[in-house]
Amino acid sequence: MKILEANDLCKRFGGVEAISHLDFCLNDGEILGLIGPNGAGKTTLFNLLSGVYVPSGGEVIYKSRNLVGLKPHEITKLGIARTFQKIRLFQKLPVIKNVLIAQHCRVEPKLWNIFETKKNRITEERYRKKAVEILSFLGLEERESDLAMDLPYGTQKIVEIARALGTEPDILLLDEPAAGLNNTESEELMALVSRIRDQGISVIIIEHDMDVIMGISDRIVVLNYGKKIFEGGPSETQKDDGVRVAYLGEEIE
Repeated sequence: MKILEANDLCKRFGGVEAISHLDFCLNDGEILGLIGPNGAGKTTLFNLLSGVYVPSGGEVIYKSRNLVGLKPHEITKLGIARTFQKIRLFQKLPVIKNVLIAQHCRVEPKLWNIFETKKNRITEERYRKKAVEILSFLGLEERESDLAMDLPYGTQKIVEIARALGTEPDILLLDEPAAGLNNTESEELMALVSRIRDQGISVIIIEHDMDVIMGISDRIVVLNYGKKIFEGGPSETQKDDGVRVAYLGEEIE
C-alpha cells in the first residue's frame, strides 16, 4: 500500500529545473533507495518532501493528504522525519536532550506548559522514558549524558537518527547516513535501518555507498538531472545500461 507519492513533481531555481516532472511512490514498510550522480536532485527532493522547499509544480501526497504548502514542522508532526547530509545536532547539549527536543512536536503548545505542575512532570517523564528507549534501541544508552560535540563522527550520525525517531515518524528520510563511516560502521548502519523498518517505519535513503544501498533497499529510484531514469530492484538497477552510464560512469558497447 502506498504511504507517500509524488505526482508530476517539479522544482525550478531560475532557469534550472532541479526536479523535473517526477513520479514515484513509497510503500508502507518499504526501504526505498534513492541514488544518482552529484547534482541529480536527491537532496532537493528531500527538501520538497519535508517542506523546506515549495514545489514549482505537482503534488506530494502522504496518507491521502497533499503536503504542498505545509511548513516543515507541520509535516514533521504529521509523521515524516529526516536527517541531513551535514550533521545538525545541538552540539553543546547532551545526547538525550537532542532527542527530547525532537519530541516537542508532540506537545500541545499551551501557556501552562511552562509551569512546574504534576501533569507537566508526568508528561516530561513520559517523554524522557521514550527518549531513553530510542537511545537503547540504537545502542546509545551509555551515551545519553555525553555532549553531542564529544562523540565520534559515526556516533553523531546515529544520534541524528535518534533525534528523527524522537518525532515518532511513520516515514524516515535518511540523507547519506553512511557518508564518512568506515566499513564496520556502514554494516552496523545497514542492520540499524533494517531494524527501524521492522518497527513499522518506512524509509527513503539517499546514499552513494553502493554496498549499503544495494544491501538494504527493497526498491531503488535513480535520478539524473532531476529526472527519474530507472526504478526497480537492486539487481535490476545494477544491470541497467542507463544507470551504469549515468551513475557508474561506465561505457556501454
